[in-house]
Amino acid sequence: MPSTVKATKKAPAKKAAAKKTVVSRTPAKKATPKRPVAPKVQPKKPAKKLPAKKAAPKKPLAKKAPAKPVKKTAVLNAAQKAAAAKKVAAAKAKAASAAKLLKEREAKAKAAAKEKAAALKAKAAAAAKAKKERDARAKVAAKEREVQRKAREKAAAEAKKQREIDAKRKAIEAEKLRKLREIERRNQEELKRQERREAEERKRLEALERKMHSKPFADEPEFLEELRQLLLETRSATNDDIVVMESEADEMLVDRERLEYDDEDGSSVASDIQRDQKKDLASLLRLKVDEIDVALSRIDDGSYGRCDECYEAISKPRLLAQLPVFMCVSCRASV
Repeated sequence: MPSTVKATKKAPAKKAAAKKTVVSRTPAKKATPKRPVAPKVQPKKPAKKLPAKKAAPKKPLAKKAPAKPVKKTAVLNAAQKAAAAKKVAAAKAKAASAAKLLKEREAKAKAAAKEKAAALKAKAAAAAKAKKERDARAKVAAKEREVQRKAREKAAAEAKKQREIDAKRKAIEAEKLRKLREIERRNQEELKRQERREAEERKRLEALERKMHSKPFADEPEFLEELRQLLLETRSATNDDIVVMESEADEMLVDRERLEYDDEDGSSVASDIQRDQKKDLASLLRLKVDEIDVALSRIDDGSYGRCDECYEAISKPRLLAQLPVFMCVSCRASV
């Protein structure tokens, strides 16, 4: 009997210890969700920290139960056992529900941690992708800006080159226009000079024409009459000289035929030379007579006394000294 009592006494103590351990474990498990959930959650570690083994020293509480009779103790033990079993079952169910709840919480925590990690990873991936896209867009924008800058520089260079070409073309056109204007100006000046030369030439020709038809001594008929008389006298004297020269030449020819000259001493040759000289002198005198006739005809129309080269008036002393005369002293010297 004592052993049974002891056994009965020991059993409730164990049950109470088990209850106490279960009760002590449940609040520890409930306190775990209050901690911040980390990505690497280990839900089993809080269970190790719980003071479940320290509840064992409370076994002496079973000794306080009053001593009962054996039958009553058996019933009580059965009732206690049933109650203890119920409590154990309830405790087990509660522990199972708590464990299930803990597992669910742990699963939720893991799922939340995974979701958070996935969200962080997705956020990091999205940030990296956004950064990559921003870098790519920045590179594309920089490339576009570089292309635009090069295009602007190229356009500016082409515009500058075109401006230089236009400036050169305008300068060439301006130079051509200036040359054309200069040529026109020179042509006009040359035309004016030509017109002046032509006018001067016309004036000179008109003056020359007037000189050619001038009558220097037309207003001095007495002087012209004096020249006429002198010319007539000179003409008659020249005719007489021509008659004398021709008669002498004829006589020399008759004498040569009548007399026999010795050709060896050259007398016939000398006679022929003298006769030819007289013939030439007679020819010159005939020319002089012709010139006197021309001078007489000019005296008739009043143009005698005009130089045949410069058409200027011949001085009176020259006209009186040389009969006839058709050139002034300066023109005669230049001939």
